[in-house]
Amino acid sequence: MRIAATLRLALRALRRNKLRSTLTALGIIIGVSAVIAMVGIGTGAKSQVEAQIASLGQNVILVFSGNFSSSGARSGWGGAGTMTVDDADAIAREVPGVVGVSPEVRDRQQVLANGLNWNTQILGEGPDYLDIRDWPLADGAMFTEQDVRSTAKVCIVGKTIVAQLFPNEDPVGQIIRIRNIPFKILGVLTPKGLSVMNTDQDDVMIVPYTSEMKRVSKRTNLSMITIQAASPAVSDSLQRGVSDLLRQRHRLGQGRDDDFTIRGQQEIADAATATTRVMTMLLASIACVSLVVGGIGIMNIMLVSVTERTREIGIRMAVGAHGRDILLQFLIEAITLSSLGGVIGILLGVGAAKLLSAVAGWPTLISVSSITVAFLFSAAVGVFFGFYPARKASNLDPIEALRYE
Repeated sequence: MRIAATLRLALRALRRNKLRSTLTALGIIIGVSAVIAMVGIGTGAKSQVEAQIASLGQNVILVFSGNFSSSGARSGWGGAGTMTVDDADAIAREVPGVVGVSPEVRDRQQVLANGLNWNTQILGEGPDYLDIRDWPLADGAMFTEQDVRSTAKVCIVGKTIVAQLFPNEDPVGQIIRIRNIPFKILGVLTPKGLSVMNTDQDDVMIVPYTSEMKRVSKRTNLSMITIQAASPAVSDSLQRGVSDLLRQRHRLGQGRDDDFTIRGQQEIADAATATTRVMTMLLASIACVSLVVGGIGIMNIMLVSVTERTREIGIRMAVGAHGRDILLQFLIEAITLSSLGGVIGILLGVGAAKLLSAVAGWPTLISVSSITVAFLFSAAVGVFFGFYPARKASNLDPIEALRYE
């Protein structure tokens, strides 16, 4: 029997019991829509985190102060003042593949301007910082190497500070005070939004690191060093070079732990996306349970259908239908049910993901690959759970089937 004729018979049989067919496909519809929606939410969250990581800049390597052991106690990042300006200068001079270095000092201070005040993050940086971070200015200019050498009282501010202290004003050229020390605003940063740690990247004031260390915080060590590699290909070798150089400069003998921590951009991205990746897999796995339950429903209904249509099967065999024709007919019925359920489920899943994105503000990203996998999986469910009933129907004895009442 031709495939087209068998398909028409299968569809006719499904139309005879529209309500039962719809309820049978409902399990597949719910399962596929859940998979599409959950994977879309998980992928969207992962994509958002990756975009935030990309906001760090290109080929960025971070060297943190700390992470040493003393009597079994580990201090963690920034827990010890082990990084110096000389370390940063040595990295820029001696490590191959470095195209930019910015010593960094972090602090929080209350800043004042226009009779208003605001508590913000103060970053002491080098003049290469904005190039390393790929962070252009919306207005004004960056401070120079001469400003760093002269510990100039100049700064760059983020959009949040502008909104809080200079509403409806041009801040460039105006004075902002840190601990009553006047700093002249040279430029305003373009907005970057939230960081990987969900902190406002625009709530920041950037000053020369020498000015921060000598005028504001009176510190002699760095919080971290931001490095830009020439390309991703040299990132690993550059990290090893930085590690060897710092161990040599800090006189760390063999067997002693590092008193610094080095993290590449890819490591940071992997750590940041690990949770979303696990959650996506967990949500997709839970949603797949619905597909399996839907498949069991298809098997159950197909077995009932075989029993109800035993006499019909006997008549078809009596007039010349082969066992493979019966097998194919029932298998096509199962695949049709699951495939139609898969198509409807895909449409509902995409709609649900967009609705969640609009109502709850969750980032969603529906990929073609997830839609394709969901559809193929739903069709596979039809084949897997429909095969046993179809085989049972094809193995019926024609004489016994004709006797069946």
